[in-house]
Amino acid sequence: MRMCGIFGYIGKRENAPSIVLDGLRTLEYRGYDSWGVAVVPTAKLSNYPINQLSNKIFVKKKAGKIGDATVSEMPKSTLAFGHTRWATHGGVTDTNAHPHADCTGTIALIHNGIFENYEEYKKRLKRKGHVFVSDTDTEVIVHLVEDYAKTMIFTKAVQRAFNDMVGLNAIIAMDAKSRTFVAVRTGSPLVVGYGKGENFLASDATALLPHTKRVYFLKDNEMAVISDDVIRIMQAKNGSRVSPTLQKLDWSVAQADRGKYPHFMLKEIYEQPTIVTDIASSAPGQTMKLAMLIKKSYGAYMVGCGTASYACLAGSYLFSKISRRHINWAVGSEFGYYLDFITDRSLVIALSQSGETMDILESMKKVREKGAKIFALVNVLGSTLYREAHDKMLLGAGPEKGVASTKAFTAKLAHLVLLAYALKGSVKEGQKVLRQAVISAKKVLSPTFVRKIRTLAKRLKNREHLYVIGRGLSYPASLEVALKIKEVSYIHAEGFAAGELKHGVIALVDKGTPCIAFLPNDETYGANLAGAMEMKARGGYIIGVSYKPHEVFDMYVPVCDAREATIIPNVIVGQLLAYYLSIQRGLDPDKPRNLAKSVTVK
Repeated sequence: MRMCGIFGYIGKRENAPSIVLDGLRTLEYRGYDSWGVAVVPTAKLSNYPINQLSNKIFVKKKAGKIGDATVSEMPKSTLAFGHTRWATHGGVTDTNAHPHADCTGTIALIHNGIFENYEEYKKRLKRKGHVFVSDTDTEVIVHLVEDYAKTMIFTKAVQRAFNDMVGLNAIIAMDAKSRTFVAVRTGSPLVVGYGKGENFLASDATALLPHTKRVYFLKDNEMAVISDDVIRIMQAKNGSRVSPTLQKLDWSVAQADRGKYPHFMLKEIYEQPTIVTDIASSAPGQTMKLAMLIKKSYGAYMVGCGTASYACLAGSYLFSKISRRHINWAVGSEFGYYLDFITDRSLVIALSQSGETMDILESMKKVREKGAKIFALVNVLGSTLYREAHDKMLLGAGPEKGVASTKAFTAKLAHLVLLAYALKGSVKEGQKVLRQAVISAKKVLSPTFVRKIRTLAKRLKNREHLYVIGRGLSYPASLEVALKIKEVSYIHAEGFAAGELKHGVIALVDKGTPCIAFLPNDETYGANLAGAMEMKARGGYIIGVSYKPHEVFDMYVPVCDAREATIIPNVIVGQLLAYYLSIQRGLDPDKPRNLAKSVTVK
């Protein structure tokens, strides 16, 4: 299950379909293969053709991307919701797209997740005469709600249907009769937005920014009953009322907009120097608190998935080199197999952009059972990881909408550099090192430098394979750069520890094979250079990313030294190359195939 897009509106404005479609567009980066919008018209639909939902709820849904689609043909409405689907049960078709409706056309429903036990209910509902038109598990839910609503109020029907479901799910049901939404979640995120005379629902708070900054993040097994002027929060298990504590979003609309940039990925690459500057100046207080937690713990661990796992690996090098500390790291999906080491004196530092990645959340549940302390370093206020951690710190990167993480990764690195120096007792030195990284990063983002990267992208755009090497801190940099290239350009790229070349990897290098070698001004320079020479001797085309040129380089990419934080500008070089490779290959770097921003499946 991927975290697909959900957006809902209820209020006084009669352009609800357009509001919802615009909301879905802000969530397109989440990854999807079909979309749909459902509305309860403000007047009878005598002038509209009867569609598959009858004339009580009007639906438009299509396979494929939204593109330049409109909802201009939909009736006026003050109540609408929509969904972008990433297919799980059932193929990518118009019929399988959400929303789904009941037999009467008065109830519609959208769903993120997997209804694991849907088959037993589908058989039962078919025997009762319910007619199914799709291949999805989601349609079973709406018919289940319909069936229960015959003998109980709509809110109770949704509550009971949700409690019948096994799995991690979020559902929103729309009722044409009572003109309300009922939303319930467990595992898959939902955010309620509080407006004036109107209210909103979304799977991601960034979609709410144009409308409101007052939000409530539904917790697991909480249910929201939403009308245009009232929101009631309650426990889904027993219906007891919950008094929500609202939060205020501190992101701006401009941060969630592309502005002058053609893609979010490029915008977010260029935001990185400002973000690192902000971290250097504003994060020391919280960093010192985390440093004290590490010192008090008996065993500290860092856990992350994908890009975040490479930040954890980089952190292990930083702590060793700067503060002479050994802090373990693990990939989120593998951390469950390390839990025998965890005690009630352990500290687990969980790194995540979204705070909703299921592998991390599942691991943290097990950590809690062990009695260990959890510290979250996360980018999204109110996310599940943010709420469930004992202590937390926001990355401060602002909304990241490109699927391939860029600024959230360098923000993690900046926090870890500062933390390593805090453990050493030299926070000011850490701030100085980060400012050096900012200077170096700005040079990497200069027009002259970018032209060089664009030229390199043109040269490499038709290559099938590309390799990246480094040692020490340059090893996680190599892994991350290779990942970025794979994600957005679909070129097969692999990152390696330079010393491992001779143990098999070098068999992959032949004449003209592009090889990126990181050679920063540190103790790894000579050994990394030897790796570059080994690849050159086998015909590799060597792209040297270094503080000084060398004759072995076929192309020299200059990056100014920033001590341990040189990893930040080095990674930005790779991000730029990945972006321009994507452009050269005619791809959309913001929406790579088969990927979504947050993966909420184990």
